[in-house]
Amino acid sequence: MNTQIIHVWCSMYLEFRHLRSIRAIHDQGGLARAAEVLNVTQSALSHQIKALEEQVGMQLFLRRSKPLKLSKAGHKLLQLAEKVLPQIDELEDDFTNLIAGKAGRMHIAIECHACFEWLFPVLEDFRQIWPNVDVDIRPGLAFDALPALQREELDLVISADPEELDGVEFIPLLDYEPTFVCARNHLLADKPYVDAIDFRDQTLITYPVHKTRLDVFSELLMPARVEPKSLRQVELTAVIMLLVASGRGVSVLPDWVIAEEKYGHDFVAKPLTEKGLTRRLYAAIRTTEVDNEYMRDFVMITRDRQTDD
Repeated sequence: MNTQIIHVWCSMYLEFRHLRSIRAIHDQGGLARAAEVLNVTQSALSHQIKALEEQVGMQLFLRRSKPLKLSKAGHKLLQLAEKVLPQIDELEDDFTNLIAGKAGRMHIAIECHACFEWLFPVLEDFRQIWPNVDVDIRPGLAFDALPALQREELDLVISADPEELDGVEFIPLLDYEPTFVCARNHLLADKPYVDAIDFRDQTLITYPVHKTRLDVFSELLMPARVEPKSLRQVELTAVIMLLVASGRGVSVLPDWVIAEEKYGHDFVAKPLTEKGLTRRLYAAIRTTEVDNEYMRDFVMITRDRQTDD
C-alpha cells in the first residue's frame, strides 16, 4: 500500500511497517530472526524500534528477557497490528487480483423472465472458474437496466433487444425459438404451426411483464394487430406449464424451457408461423469491459452450454 501511515493521538505517526515489525519480533522472539522475516538488516530494525519508542515515550520490549517479550505498551501495538494487518493484507490481495484480472464484479440484470432456466447452471460453472468475482443478479424487469449499465450500477444486461447506446456493446449469446404450447387435447394441438389469428379465442398465459417484452406480442400479435381473448399473468414457469397442461390456457415460451425434462410431456409444442420465429439473446456489456477475461468466459460458457444441450 502506498499510504502506510496511521495517525495516532496528536503527535504520533504509525506506519504499517511498524506494526509488521512489532508482530514479527513478537512471533520470532528476537530482532535477528524478525529482521530475516522482514527482509531488513537487524541494525535497521533496531533503529526503527528505538525511533518508535521515542514517539511513544515508553519501551515496547522488555530488553532483558529472552526470548524478547513485549511490554504493556508493546502489547497495545500488537493488538492493533493483529486487528489492522489482516485487513490490509486482504485489501492488498484484492488489489493484486483486480490488477491481474482475477477478481472483479459482475452484477447482472435480466430482461428475460425465462432466462433463469439456463442462467443458474451457467453461473455455477462460472463460479468454479472465477471464485473471486462478485456475482449478483437483479431481475431487470422493474427498472431501466441499460441506463443502469451505462451508470456502472450494473456490469452485464441480458436482453433480446439490442440498442445503439454510447459505451455499450451487445455480444450475441444464443439463439432461441419462441414456441407455442398447449394441452394435448387442445383444439390447436393437431395444427402443424400456429398463426396470430389462432390466439383470438385463447387465454394466453404469460409472465407478468409488459407486452412489448413478450416475444409473442412483439414478434407476432402486435404486427398482426391481434389480441387474445384474455390474458393471464403468472410468475413461475412451472405454474405456467401446469396451467397449460391442465387446459387453462396456452402460452409461448422459449424452446429451452420446453426442452426441460422436469416439465413432463403433458403438452404439445408447435412453431409460431409456418417458417417459425427465431430470436437472439445478447449480453450488453460496457465497451471498456468487453475484453475483460471473466466477461469473455461468461459469454463462452453460455454458448458452450447451449451447444452441449
